[in-house]
Amino acid sequence: MERDGQPELYDLVAARLKEAHRAVRTAQVPEPVRQALTRKLLVITAAAKQDLPGAARRLERLIADVDAGRMPPDPPGQGRDGTA
Repeated sequence: MERDGQPELYDLVAARLKEAHRAVRTAQVPEPVRQALTRKLLVITAAAKQDLPGAARRLERLIADVDAGRMPPDPPGQGRDGTA
């Protein structure tokens, strides 16, 4: 990833990703929800290597959704309690 011309955005995204990972790790949510959030954060982290502005937008939307209590849906075959 090129940092030339975008060091401030890079630093902001890195700090926000770190905060988001910490928030997901400590959130009081069922394990399937935590796993879904973690997957989303990993996808955003990977995307930041190719499209930093896009990853920043996706990260802010994810953080806003979590702050508003809008959690990702359960994976097929699992309930919120983690059982099939």
